[in-house]
Amino acid sequence: MRKIEDIHELRQIQMGILDDVHRFCEANGLRYFLSSGTLIGAVRHKGYIPWDDDIDIYMPRQDYEQFLKTYQDPRGIYRVIDPKRESHYYYTFAKVVDQRTRMVEDEVQGYEIGVYMDIFPVDYVTENMQERERVFRLKHLLYKIRRCKLSHQNYLSSRLAYLCYRYLPITVRQLNRWIERLIVLTEPTDTVCNMTEAGPKLKGCFPAADIASSVDIAFEGRTYKTMVGYKDYLERTYGDYMTLPPVEQRVTHHFEAWWL
Repeated sequence: MRKIEDIHELRQIQMGILDDVHRFCEANGLRYFLSSGTLIGAVRHKGYIPWDDDIDIYMPRQDYEQFLKTYQDPRGIYRVIDPKRESHYYYTFAKVVDQRTRMVEDEVQGYEIGVYMDIFPVDYVTENMQERERVFRLKHLLYKIRRCKLSHQNYLSSRLAYLCYRYLPITVRQLNRWIERLIVLTEPTDTVCNMTEAGPKLKGCFPAADIASSVDIAFEGRTYKTMVGYKDYLERTYGDYMTLPPVEQRVTHHFEAWWL
């Protein structure tokens, strides 16, 4: 194996994944949107944030589920990882990985996947603020329990809570079902959010109208899709997103990657 030590080489692998996901979504009428730091990079830098080393996209829940069921790369280079079907999968959202590579991150030592791109589902959330707060608290707890189950570390708030978890016969598959029933609303509302473990806190919800359609946006000299209300989404989620953060906050992820 050859270690990937140049961030530009890593980014080229990720761009290959994004290109193929874009190809598939365009060919099959599926919606996706550049999001999070990737979208900030597209708007502010016309490409990656200078210190960033990953790519994030959002998909409305219906498109996300269809993508997981149908995505195929005819060359066999890329594969989608579905958190509901992958055994011992640490994350609560999908990734498309380059199968020619291996990556290990500090956060999940011992779990290897290929260099990847993150895909987050976007779900409707209730307009009742008290109920929304309850859902966010409960999903936060269930995600912590899921982490404990997969890593055998105590991510809960107390030793007592951890002991309760240890003696409850709950499987990761059951937890995944509970979480899905909690966060996936079948009836549309006026508000949406990324409800995965990596999702924002309560303030990160934004109007469903922001993802009603897509627009073209430049990223690394190529054209991709993002949500029509991307400026509103960025302002609600990040505030003054056009201003660079302090130097101490300009950090990359900690990982090691190799070509097989």
